[in-house]
Amino acid sequence: MSVQRFDELVDAALDLIPDDLAELVQNCVVVVEGRAPEPDSDLLGFYDGIPLSERDSLYSGVLPDRIVIYREAILDLCASEDEVVDEVRITVWHEVAHYFGIDDDQLDELGYA
Repeated sequence: MSVQRFDELVDAALDLIPDDLAELVQNCVVVVEGRAPEPDSDLLGFYDGIPLSERDSLYSGVLPDRIVIYREAILDLCASEDEVVDEVRITVWHEVAHYFGIDDDQLDELGYA
């Protein structure tokens, strides 16, 4: 799958987030990278920042949070484009959930771990 097509899938997954939630995402960028560095090279995505649930009145002047989606790890995991579409959506939503302060245990219960 081309880099451009994968980027389109990430954009499509973001577009599927309900508007009322998407409007709450501020000071956060989503990027696609090839693969996480060792020893986490099989990581599909990563949220780096201060979750919305932990921000207070002192939260200002900080660099944007980052959601990283790892293209090569997802492609390694999937056997078809349909699987890639599903995995990209799940991974994007999983990392956006971390932005909101939802932890892995809660995501597991919701089927997004």
